[in-house]
Amino acid sequence: MFDVKNVLNVYYGIDSTAVSPQQGGWSALAYKAAGGGADYFLKAYDKKRASTAKLTALIDVYAPIVQWLNHPVRLKGSVPVPVLTKDGAYKCEDDHGIYLLYEYIDGETIGDRPLYKEEIEKLAQIIATLHSYGENIPVDTGGIKENFDVPFVRQMRSLLSEGLPGGAAELIGPHTKSIRRAIETVEELSHHLKNADLKLALCHTDLHNWNLMKTGRELVLIDWEGLKLAPVEADLMFFAEQPYFQEFLRVYRLVHVGFQINRHALRFYQVKRRLEDIWEFIEQLVFDRQTEREKAETESALKKELEDLETSND
Repeated sequence: MFDVKNVLNVYYGIDSTAVSPQQGGWSALAYKAAGGGADYFLKAYDKKRASTAKLTALIDVYAPIVQWLNHPVRLKGSVPVPVLTKDGAYKCEDDHGIYLLYEYIDGETIGDRPLYKEEIEKLAQIIATLHSYGENIPVDTGGIKENFDVPFVRQMRSLLSEGLPGGAAELIGPHTKSIRRAIETVEELSHHLKNADLKLALCHTDLHNWNLMKTGRELVLIDWEGLKLAPVEADLMFFAEQPYFQEFLRVYRLVHVGFQINRHALRFYQVKRRLEDIWEFIEQLVFDRQTEREKAETESALKKELEDLETSND
C-alpha cells in the first residue's frame, strides 16, 4: 500500500537501496530504509484509519518544540527529531498516508521487560528536565496547551445510547455501567481542573515502555504525537502504580524540590487515559476496515482494557 521508496525519493531526495517493515505501534506502520550512506526510520500513518487525522493534526505544532528540546543543554540524544523534507517540512503525504522520517536509532525497545535501576534514574532525569520547560520557551506552545476538554466522551456516550454494532456491542455490554461511571468521574474532574490554578509544563503524555529505547547507555523517548503543555501528572500517572515510583520521585525531586502530586489531576489523567484507550479500540472496530486478524487483535485489546477498567473501579 505504501510506496516507501517513492516517498523517500520524491520528498526527501533519498535513493533507497533497501526497505524492510519494522514493528510499529497501533497508530502507524514503520519501515527501516537504507540510502545515501545512512539508515532511516519512516512512520506511515494510514489515511484510511479513523485515528490518523487526530494523531497527525499537530505535527507542525509539536515538531518545532521537539526540535528545540534536541539541544545539548536540554535533551539532545534523548529526543528524536523528524528529518526535514526537501521543502523544509516536518512531514509529507500522498494519497495513502502521512509520513514522518527519522534517523534510524540503533538500539532496543524496552517493551515488556522491566526497567533496570539505572534506567529508572535516567528516565526520571529526562522527565524532570522536560518538566522544567513551560509556556515561556521561545517556541509557540499555544496549540498544545491543555484545556481539560474530553470531547471523545460525548461520542462514547452517544454510541452507548444508540447501540454499538456486532462484536463491539457484545464486548461493551457487560461494562456499560463502569464506562458511564468513568465518564461522569472524568467530566467532574475536568470541570474542577478548568477552574484550578495549575502550573503547566511540557509533557510527553504517552510514557510506556514501548516508547522507550535503549541505545548504548542512553535512553531515547520516542513517539511525541501527544506532546502537551499540561500539569505534570499527565506524565507521572504512568509511574504512579509502578513499584519503582518512589525511586523515580526521589530523582525527580532533585530537580523539582519539594514537588507534591496533585491527586485531582492524577486521577483525571488516569481515568481519561483508560477511557481514551477504550475509545480508540471501539473506533477501530466500528469505523476502520480491518482484516479478520486485525479485528481479533483489536477485540482482544479492548477486552483487556475493559477488564482493567472494572479492576480500577473496585
